[in-house]
Amino acid sequence: MLNKMSKIIPVAVILMLCLLAPALADQANPLQYNPDDTPPMEQMIGSMLMLGFRGTSLAPGDPFLQAISDGKIGNVILFDRDVSASGERNISSPEQLSALTASIRSAAGRPVFIAVDQEGGQVRRLKPAKGFMDLPSAQRMGQQSVQEVRKIAENLGEELFNLGINLDLAPVADVDTNPFNPGIGRLGRAFSSDATTVAAHALAFGQGLAKKGVAPALKHFPGQGCAKTDTHEGLADISQCWKPDVDLLPYAEIFRAGWPGMVMVGHLFCSGLDGDMPATLSPLVINGLLREGLGWQGVVISDDMQMQPIARKYDIKEAIMLAVLAGNDILLFGNNINWDAALPQKAHDALKSLVDEGIIEPERIRESWRRINALHQAYGAAPEQ
Repeated sequence: MLNKMSKIIPVAVILMLCLLAPALADQANPLQYNPDDTPPMEQMIGSMLMLGFRGTSLAPGDPFLQAISDGKIGNVILFDRDVSASGERNISSPEQLSALTASIRSAAGRPVFIAVDQEGGQVRRLKPAKGFMDLPSAQRMGQQSVQEVRKIAENLGEELFNLGINLDLAPVADVDTNPFNPGIGRLGRAFSSDATTVAAHALAFGQGLAKKGVAPALKHFPGQGCAKTDTHEGLADISQCWKPDVDLLPYAEIFRAGWPGMVMVGHLFCSGLDGDMPATLSPLVINGLLREGLGWQGVVISDDMQMQPIARKYDIKEAIMLAVLAGNDILLFGNNINWDAALPQKAHDALKSLVDEGIIEPERIRESWRRINALHQAYGAAPEQ
């Protein structure tokens, strides 16, 4: 793979990764996989899908709840507001949210990741006005000590765990090299313009969450800090501004220390990494740069597959095919930018048909399931007090 990568990725990047890889190999994947005691293929396929839904409660017999019970949807993402309907979505109060997550777990009858974007500042689905803790932005936390950030994250992790949420799609590991970046810099989502500071604070944030039983997700690989556009609106081309010694440094340092969660890949195009595909759909970026280059063998989750860079160009089956073959383990469909009540069934059917048709090998599905299952096992015990 590295020989193929060298045709696209600059030689300096390859040399840096070769130097880093030996030190990272033992740290990038601290989880031990179980033997092949695997569930039915349909359930393993479901474990690779994360979907959003409408409603602050799910009554018995609800189609989405039934999809969870049947194992066709293995992960859930929660939002506070409905983008397409311009109203409330899944979150109205701590009591309501606890009841909602309890109903999801009861229906699943197996480990399930219930996720939320709780970075702090402008990106937080749990807001103080509805009774949740006041979480500062990453930019503000970046001005505090590593110890203070870890404590903030511990408090957040305790709140999330008690609410039944076990995955926070945070922290952001993007380096704030463009303060006018509409998706990162302007929103205060980055810890710092200094890559070393980003690494230390993002790691502390993740460790604080993990200590309280909540898995963190490091995002947006391979680095979105310099982008001039927001990936929600269109493809962010970072070809002219992305710098491996800056944008990859937080990931290298964090993996070296032992990252306790998963990694989210962004809808980012960098011609020096892959001249054809955005990172989310690129084997060169995920299987090559992230896994072989930086040594990460844990769970990889996509950014929302309904964002314009993907949805505008690919139908659901093609997008899923490309994302899985690129190396993603969990495919995120927020079902919020564009609402489709049938999306859970469509996503599961699409992935299953790709396996049935021999386009995706069953072993590729088992590979992702093992990673996901290993992360569930790592968070199966009660959190530290």
